[in-house]
Order: sequence, then C-alpha cells, then structure tokens
Amino acid sequence: MKDIIIKLGLAVVIIVLGYMIYASLMKPIHFNEARSQREVEVIQRLKDIRTAQSFFKQANSRYTKSFDSLINFIQRYEIPVVKLIPDPSDTTFTKTIADTLGYVKVSDSLFSKRKSFNVNDLRFVPHSNGKIIELNAGSIDRGGVKVSVFEAKIPFKDYLAGLEEQRINNLAASREDINKFGGLKVGSMDEPSTDGNWE
Repeated sequence: MKDIIIKLGLAVVIIVLGYMIYASLMKPIHFNEARSQREVEVIQRLKDIRTAQSFFKQANSRYTKSFDSLINFIQRYEIPVVKLIPDPSDTTFTKTIADTLGYVKVSDSLFSKRKSFNVNDLRFVPHSNGKIIELNAGSIDRGGVKVSVFEAKIPFKDYLAGLEEQRINNLAASREDINKFGGLKVGSMDEPSTDGNWE
C-alpha cells in the first residue's frame, strides 16, 4: 500500500513538472503569437495615419501634429474626383484635360471599404485601454529648403500591455541598443521620410 502511495505521489510530481516545463516552453510562443496579431492592427493604424497625413498635406501644404485637426479634416474635407481625357485638339495624344466630375469626402474615399473603421479611433493605440498615439509634425531644413515632416509612434509597452512584462522590456531594450525606437512608428522628425520602421 505504501508503494502505491509513493508511486501515485511520484506520478503527480512528474505530471506537475511536465506541465511546468511545457508551460515555460510555450510562453515565448504565446507571446510572439499575441505580438504578431496586435502588430497587424497597430501597423494598419499607422498606415491609416500616414494616408490621412498625405491628404492633409496636399490640402494644407504641411502635416499636422493634432489628431483633432486630422480627424476633422478626414470627416469634412472633400477632394475632387477627376477624370483625365485626351485633348481633342492634340493630334499626338500626349495632352490631357482634367475634367472634375464632383467631390467626395476624404473619409468616403479612403476608408469606405473598411466597415469596422471608425475615424475617431485613429488617435488610440490598439489594445492599450485608450492610450493616445504620439503624433508630431514640423519642418526640417534640407539644402536650404524647408521640408514638412511628421512622425507617429507607438511604444511596445503601449500595444503589448497585458502580455509578459519582461519580454516587452527585453524587446524594447534590444531595439534601443541599436539606436532604433522601442516600438513601431511611421514617418520621421529627422528625415523627409514617410516609411514605417517595419518596412
């Protein structure tokens, strides 16, 4: 009887140890899966900001550092719908005439195909319980010419909130060690670039 109790106790210990080993091996896998899923949403949000900023700059000759201005612009500003037709007086068919067919709101033009898109959410970091994306804009001098620039950034700790904190810290530290931002961003306040650091 004593042998059976010892064997059962050992079996329980083996099962518990096996589960603990399995759980520790699965932690990085679960973290990376959750990180990848969240990054899809974060990258899309940053791409939306880049697109909206591009239209804002076309209309205002500059970028904005205010989400209120950007969202108001998306909701209210209208862009012309232009059709290019060949110039009938040009026999070489190289000239065209721009015919404005009407106007459409920026929000309808950019985001109408995405049913779940809410322009008022543009400022918020996905999976962060309401944290605001860091948005900045201004101008830099390039060869005596003022160039408009903007930057939108989301630190790892903001969009990975709720996941294993040590892994988030390690991820941020590894990026900062190589002089990069510890998170995802689009644009730059130092260079005339609208690239994302994931591209």
